[in-house]
Amino acid sequence: MSGGGCSVRAIWILTPHDTVAFSRRFAVVEKRWRVAWEAEGTGKGAEMPLPEDYEVTAAFANRRRREGTARGSGIRTSVSSVGSDSWVDDPIIRHIISLQINKEEGSGFMLWPVVLQKRGGYYVLVLPLVDPQSFRAFESLLKRPDCGSSPKENGNLSSILLNLPCITGAFMVANVIGDIITGDVAEPEVIVSSAPSVGGLLDSLTGSIGISARPKHIAAPTAAPVASVSSPIGAAQSDSLKGGIRPFDKDLLRNFIIGALPFGTPQDLNYGNVTSVRTSGFSADPLPTDQKQPAWKPYLYKGRQRTLFSSLETINAALYDRDDVPDFLSVSGQVTCRAELEGLPDVSLPLTGLKAARVEVLSFHHCVQASEPSGDKQSLIFQPPIGNFVLMHYQAPCNNDPPVKGFYQLSMVSENEGAFLFKLRLMEAYKSPFLMEFCTVTMPFPRRRVASYDGNPSVGTVSMTEHSIEWRIVSSGRGLSGRSIEATFSGTVRFHSKTTQRVNSSFQSVSTMAYTEDGDCEQDNTKNSSNLDDYLMEKMNKDLPAVDLEEPLSWHAYNYAKVSFKIAGVTLSGLIIDPRSVTIYPSVKAPVEYSMQASSGDYILWNTLGKCPSAALPKEL
Repeated sequence: MSGGGCSVRAIWILTPHDTVAFSRRFAVVEKRWRVAWEAEGTGKGAEMPLPEDYEVTAAFANRRRREGTARGSGIRTSVSSVGSDSWVDDPIIRHIISLQINKEEGSGFMLWPVVLQKRGGYYVLVLPLVDPQSFRAFESLLKRPDCGSSPKENGNLSSILLNLPCITGAFMVANVIGDIITGDVAEPEVIVSSAPSVGGLLDSLTGSIGISARPKHIAAPTAAPVASVSSPIGAAQSDSLKGGIRPFDKDLLRNFIIGALPFGTPQDLNYGNVTSVRTSGFSADPLPTDQKQPAWKPYLYKGRQRTLFSSLETINAALYDRDDVPDFLSVSGQVTCRAELEGLPDVSLPLTGLKAARVEVLSFHHCVQASEPSGDKQSLIFQPPIGNFVLMHYQAPCNNDPPVKGFYQLSMVSENEGAFLFKLRLMEAYKSPFLMEFCTVTMPFPRRRVASYDGNPSVGTVSMTEHSIEWRIVSSGRGLSGRSIEATFSGTVRFHSKTTQRVNSSFQSVSTMAYTEDGDCEQDNTKNSSNLDDYLMEKMNKDLPAVDLEEPLSWHAYNYAKVSFKIAGVTLSGLIIDPRSVTIYPSVKAPVEYSMQASSGDYILWNTLGKCPSAALPKEL
């Protein structure tokens, strides 16, 4: 059973108030659970049936009180008890939990593994089917006297889960259910240039004066209404907000589960495919006898044929401008695809430049057959699904110069006044047709209220909010292409006088925020010390004042500026696709278009005159 894919025994969606918002049980899978235990020569499976909804909520509430929060810390502490999840002493137990079901007649049993995911204020619980051997192996971990685990140790939690592919499937089920709850079921983004590039002198001339082909987004057709957090549809429309959580459409979720998990076994978790099948049915077009229609393509495309690829990258950076601390830059990206091709063709795509791009992580869509990397190349063959999809994800270092580099300095000349200086260089070594669509620098001050500022930048405009100053260097609609610019901004910022706050009351608010984030409204605080987050907060609060948790690094003297930008026509990793090398079999006349876009993630300029957090990297042997 451990190698037999994924089947789900039950699904529960709980509210923060210990009530069941939705539940679904699968009798066919439950029968397989009992048969598996009978094959072991014991009827223990019948003694561990699926519990009632009220029993699940009671068990979840008891676990939350025992572990400190809904997820717990995953680390054994002095208050951990034998048989609890924290006794296993493995952080992964925060996401794959167990529930102790107590029956009224005094007997009880354990539910495991329960995949836990929090989305939109709700707790999504998915119970997959596992074999009795894995279940008993986990039971032994709950009773062992020693703590901790080693990667080389047999019988630890990681080795048990590694032999259970149903865990991965359960996480996928929980994730797509969470997407439906929050309304986040839109297909991935695919962009194309609004005007084709003709190259040569014309591109150079238009790019040098800021005229360039701007990308436009290609929206996927929606085959069915999508649940929206802002405007729920169906049965949920009459419900009101309860306890800060928004209602979701239960009929929509129920219909999705019927199509995606027939009899409890996931077949196709793509929301677009499932809703399309419900509205349009399967394709009625006859297929060649030697071809099989894949599950991810329930109906065939008809119309003008073309194939679109987009490389969408996000760069995270920490720029220190210090000799003793190296800068850090990392790129995470994905290649999205939209193949409007008739029939069931195979698309072949060679990846080149893997070694030059120094790709660290690479994963593919399940429709892709990827060859073993050979030197600097790797071949991909796939039958594309309908609509937009993510062909692959990857992570790599930034192999180009940072699009924005320079330094930021802030020095407090008095308690309520600071002097700052920016000196930045934008798009250095980036030639046309690369286009920076916008660039904004924000100075956040989460713990101070900004009263006013003085200073004029060399380029751009400045605006002010209560807790930040925003410098728009490149405005949307103008763009920067074919040249680099140097931008400077010096001035002073004045703050309102500090209001006196008691440290204890500050810690109270921070602790409350931490519990709100985890969805726990505890009545009994006697075991809060078992929560590692609270323990660390209390330790830090002895030396540092309370902070806004949305800016966890803005403690004490830590301050920084955050850069936001978007660049069209470039990949910062250097990993690109040559559209001329894409082949389609059987051969058809279908143009292949390719676009690139890079945007900032956490792109941080740390204050060179203040304290800054950094990590010491191990020395290479």
